Order: sequence, then C-alpha cells, then structure tokens
Amino acid sequence: MSKEELILTAEGLKKIEDELEELKTVKRKELAQRLKVAISYGDLKENSEYHSAKDDQAFMETRILQLERMLKIARVVDAGSIALDKVGVGSIVTLNDIEFNEKIDYQVVGPAEADVADNKISYESPLGQELMGKKVGDIINVNAPVGIIRYELLEIKVY
Repeated sequence: MSKEELILTAEGLKKIEDELEELKTVKRKELAQRLKVAISYGDLKENSEYHSAKDDQAFMETRILQLERMLKIARVVDAGSIALDKVGVGSIVTLNDIEFNEKIDYQVVGPAEADVADNKISYESPLGQELMGKKVGDIINVNAPVGIIRYELLEIKVY
C-alpha cells in the first residue's frame, strides 16, 4: 500500500462522508450566521466574538480540506474480500490476554478510523502490526511500555 493511499472500511468511509457533508452544509451556515452577528457588533479589532468565529471558520475549512483529501486517496476494504483465515484490515479479532485470561475483541482498521475507546485499532499500531497476517491459534507478543503483552488469537470475523 502506498503512502498516498488511505485504507478505510465502508463504515469509516461513511463516517468521513457524513462529517464532510455536515461541515459543508450545516456548520458553514452556522458559522456564517455567527460572523454576521459578530460583525453587527462593530469594531472588528476589539470584537472577540468575531475573532472566535473567524478562528472556528479557519479550523473548519482546514478540516474540510483534510476530509476531501482523505476521500481522494481512500481505498475501501470490501467486507466480502476479507479473508477469515488470517488477520487483515477490516478483520474483527478475539484475543485472549494470556497473563490475565481476559478476552477482548478488536477491529483492525486504517489509521484514520482508529478509536481505542471503540475497540478499533490501526494496522499501524504495535498490536495491529503484530496481528496482520496471523491465524487463529497464533500467539501475539506486543512490546508495550509495561513489557511484553502476550495474546492468543482465538477468532477472526468480518464486520
């Protein structure tokens, strides 16, 4: 995969498209209204509402450009093409933490979709790198700040 390629699941693509649509339609109108009200207060030099709205506008426009670029270089992983015999982007894995005998599920996703709170890990993360290409029954050793964490790969599913 090239540096100019962003790997996404279909869910990740939809999330980016939805955010972009929200920013371009709803948020742009809201900011335009905020700017209009702030300008009506006069003296733009000392107008904190105006400067705040302009800062928010700059941030939003930067985010829009970011999202548009992401969509241009996106490659969506088709759920039907994900192998069940080895871990790849889009796989949902069930791991057993060998030390604590605890099971946990993770979905392996591209970096743009990673969200540890939602159990989505990037294939570029230490755990993601170790998981790629592994098969059920394999032992995964992850070098973490607390030392080596050992997992057994129990199951591979598709979203």
